[in-house]
Amino acid sequence: MSARDTGWFKSSYSNAGGDQCVECRAVVDRVSVRDSKNPAGGVLRVSAASWSAFTARLKR
Repeated sequence: MSARDTGWFKSSYSNAGGDQCVECRAVVDRVSVRDSKNPAGGVLRVSAASWSAFTARLKR
């Protein structure tokens, strides 16, 4: 995981589901996820290790 702030970015799969978009942001040892249609709404924050495990599971 990079030590710098990546800024918010959309998932490369966001457009596959129409308007079902999420944005992610990696900062040091955590990843934040939010709804791109409601960026002022809640943010889910998880550890970088948890995010890696989650995305690895999705790929299987």
